[in-house]
Amino acid sequence: MAGRLGPGPSQAVLDRTCLFHTDAVLCGASALALGTNAPTILRREALEYPDPNGATPLGCSQRAKTEKAIVANASAMREWDSNGTNFGYNPALGHTAGEFGHNDFYSVAVAACQQRGLDGATALKAMVLLDEIRGRLAEVFSLKTYRIDHVVHGAIASAATYGALMGATPEQIESAIGMFVAHYIPWRAIRAGKQLSDSKGASAAISTEAAILSMKRSLNGFLGPRDIFRNPESMFRQFVKTSGDSPFDLVLGQSGDDFAVMGMHFKMGLYEHQSAGALQGLLDLIAAHPDLLEPGAIDQIRIRAYEPAFGIIGDPAKRDPHTRQSADHSMVYIVATMLRKAIESRTSIAGGMDTDALWQLLMLSPYDYGHDAITNPATRQLMEKISFEHGGPEYDAKYPDGIPTSLLVTTKSGQALDSGLVMYPAGHARNTTADLAAILRHKFSLLGSLAVPDGGDVQLLIARLQNLESLSAEELLDVYSFEIAERPGYE
Repeated sequence: MAGRLGPGPSQAVLDRTCLFHTDAVLCGASALALGTNAPTILRREALEYPDPNGATPLGCSQRAKTEKAIVANASAMREWDSNGTNFGYNPALGHTAGEFGHNDFYSVAVAACQQRGLDGATALKAMVLLDEIRGRLAEVFSLKTYRIDHVVHGAIASAATYGALMGATPEQIESAIGMFVAHYIPWRAIRAGKQLSDSKGASAAISTEAAILSMKRSLNGFLGPRDIFRNPESMFRQFVKTSGDSPFDLVLGQSGDDFAVMGMHFKMGLYEHQSAGALQGLLDLIAAHPDLLEPGAIDQIRIRAYEPAFGIIGDPAKRDPHTRQSADHSMVYIVATMLRKAIESRTSIAGGMDTDALWQLLMLSPYDYGHDAITNPATRQLMEKISFEHGGPEYDAKYPDGIPTSLLVTTKSGQALDSGLVMYPAGHARNTTADLAAILRHKFSLLGSLAVPDGGDVQLLIARLQNLESLSAEELLDVYSFEIAERPGYE
């Protein structure tokens, strides 16, 4: 952040990060517009802590305590589970731990810059820094292996980034990270159970709030435990035994294109990221065989995928979801919903559509996880036709390089249609075939039209977010100060 390590990230890195931030803000604003529970509660809570030198919650001009604005914004940005994803894979360094992570933490950079009176270019570079730390940690230490929630990596990165922007010393940053790791480790209990709760979506936000509080305390002189990665009683060394050193080496980018964000993935709508291969396979088959959408044409669908996808979104309890948080973690529900939408649109599709057009036409929106959608009889009938099984070692070996998934459709006439192995679906960092720009434009417009009141200028909001790098400090203070719609009846 001080500019002492060279020219810094390339324009390609900055541009990709800006896209992820735009994606996250539109996810968050639309979640607030539809009155989702946790983001609404946490934004209301933030406004109970006014601070003229703080940061702004989404949709507000009133400034609040920085950590309260951050927890509110991070919760909203994560609520749909539709923002960016990383898989912790860097074979060039042999760092292939494969930990998940999501682009939930950008509000840390914006809030700190608002607090300090810094500009949009500084905020964007800080977002790169935050993604770099959490992305590289995901490459070297698999939290999920030990039932620890993946948000720990983001919280550590948040403490470091907030501290750097606030002028903290390295020792103060070390103290804050040690404080968070020693006091606030979240277990994956928040993601277990038949029907998931608000805690699933708000996990990153709540852990980040703790990380920012730790950094603030460190700045005020509080001393947390040092050398937390080598500490023999630390979470890291409890699970990976060493002779006294850290269980991993961390290699961070400094300049050019080699930053973790370049390997992160976009979601082409609302779905759990590990279902993307199945959705791509489904759309590929529909594009090649639109007659599949004729009523009664499909007899059975068999999906095969890797672990951990099978264990997380193939949990038998998820075959009968009753809440949005469970439906968006159910492979059979996600695939059945997109297929049901395709069948409903078969007249349009029959004329011929490529998969880019199908992604846009059939994009899963928040309304595809509302009560009416979850209980839709046609979707439920299609779910009964779908089986989901573990592909075994052959599939597991190809993750986290890709999202190895195959989809086999058997028709009533006995025809077997195979998607083949899908590795890099649309949105994946190594996908080279999809028109990412076109699909993201559609997604941004879809979420933006939900976020702003009817008649509002969605494209103006998108342009403001895409223009982050050129915003002055005064303009950055208002970057989240736009009117958010109030759309009743969702939750």
